[in-house]
Amino acid sequence: MEEKKIDINSIIGFVLIFGILVYMMYTNKPTEEEVTAEAQAKQEQVEAEKKESKENDVAVTTAEDFSASSITDSTQLAALNNKLGAFAYSSTLPSATNKETVVENNVLLLKFNNKGGFLSEIKLKKFVDFDSVPIYLVKNNNTDFNINFGTTDSRILNTKDLYFQPTITKNGESTVVSMKLKVSPDKYLEYRYELKPDDYMMDFTIQSKGLNNVINSSQEVNLDWKLDTYRHDQSISYENRYTRLTYQYDEGKVDKLAQAGEDEETIQDVKWLSYRQHFFSSILVSKEPLKNVKISSKDLVANEDIDTVFTKQFNTKLPLAFQAGEINQSLQFYFGPTDSKILKKYDNNLDESIPFGWGIFGWINKALFIPLFGFLSGFLPYGIAIIVMTILIKLLMSFVQYKQFLSQAKLKVLKPELDAIREKYKDNKMKAQQETMALQNKAGASPLSGCLPGLIQLPVFYALFMFFPTAFDLRQKSFLWADDLSSYDAVAYLPFKIPFYGDHVSLFPILAALAIFVYMKMTTGQ
Repeated sequence: MEEKKIDINSIIGFVLIFGILVYMMYTNKPTEEEVTAEAQAKQEQVEAEKKESKENDVAVTTAEDFSASSITDSTQLAALNNKLGAFAYSSTLPSATNKETVVENNVLLLKFNNKGGFLSEIKLKKFVDFDSVPIYLVKNNNTDFNINFGTTDSRILNTKDLYFQPTITKNGESTVVSMKLKVSPDKYLEYRYELKPDDYMMDFTIQSKGLNNVINSSQEVNLDWKLDTYRHDQSISYENRYTRLTYQYDEGKVDKLAQAGEDEETIQDVKWLSYRQHFFSSILVSKEPLKNVKISSKDLVANEDIDTVFTKQFNTKLPLAFQAGEINQSLQFYFGPTDSKILKKYDNNLDESIPFGWGIFGWINKALFIPLFGFLSGFLPYGIAIIVMTILIKLLMSFVQYKQFLSQAKLKVLKPELDAIREKYKDNKMKAQQETMALQNKAGASPLSGCLPGLIQLPVFYALFMFFPTAFDLRQKSFLWADDLSSYDAVAYLPFKIPFYGDHVSLFPILAALAIFVYMKMTTGQ
């Protein structure tokens, strides 16, 4: 290997270049007058940039920066005006605190926070969860409700960060809560809620007054609503399976986002959006079809073996309507049980948010099973009503099964002759098959005769399979050893978990399996 040698010429070159650079820096050193002039120019540039930034500032402001209790001098007030513009007025009012306004009717208890003007707590007064804790759809900041808008003086503001002024009035028997985000005593953005005495539905209107020169209507003004749905049922996996964002669009079509993982859509002509939590729902209803609505869903259950607080996160983003430069949007909120009897009372087919099954399965549930179960449970205990309903359906299907049973009986009678044919032609399978078919045709018996009755029964029993998990009336109703007919009946818990089975022993499925086994033995004779 050739030995590396020091290149003397390179060293001399580097030394000369370094010397030339030092000489140039010394000879080009600015004079004292030049240094002073440069400093002055930089200062003028900084001041100009500050002035320009102040004029063109687009600020996203939080309410904690300024509140009525912190504004004590003109300097703070000037800073507040600089950040919020016309909406600075709302933070100078006594209502600029996190105070809550509480209203209730016979079924709901609602709390409205001055900050953001929306609901900070929704309690369903007639229901508790599997641990006997009251049902809350909203609590402890699990929801965000915000209007994001631009102003004519180039600010971007969020209503969730600003303070509203509450007032409570009466409209007949209804309670009206008005939350106003004010820019002056008679100019404001208002959230108006109207709650009837015994209703889960609440009218909700967003309207502005005198803000046509404040809010920039040339830019899209969006309403954002996010909700992390609380767990309410004993089985996390079971509840999460039926927790989905469902919506109605395009003049009556109903669809939903994916059950698992993450999903999002942009949809047109939306009439309502349901944040369905198996047995409870938060539904946004619009009087006019909504355009360009963006919705998304995210599964929050990372591990079903670990207790979790939330099941899914739902998000909705929709543009608000303007009239003559003012916001004017009429909506409704439903906060209550996912009960078909209650939801059918309202317009827009809200009961379609319940997963009764698509096509013929849903039709069978709504036309047959719901009325039948409602009738039986009106005078029978729920467990007995289920048994009687199952027996009645089985009796109804017996007319369809008659030909199947008759064919099976004939085959049972022909069994000795069929066995004799198989024995006689055991070395000639083709001949044995021909003789078997000839005998069956002569007797009017065919194994295939049971196919058609089976196909007819399939949609009926699948509809029944879809009905029971969505029947709200079964929730927390006890029968024999089961505390809740809408959940599993755990008669024993295992110290370990079996894959695809779980960690508990349910007696009802075991009894059902035994009943099916006995039934098959009786009907087939095998």
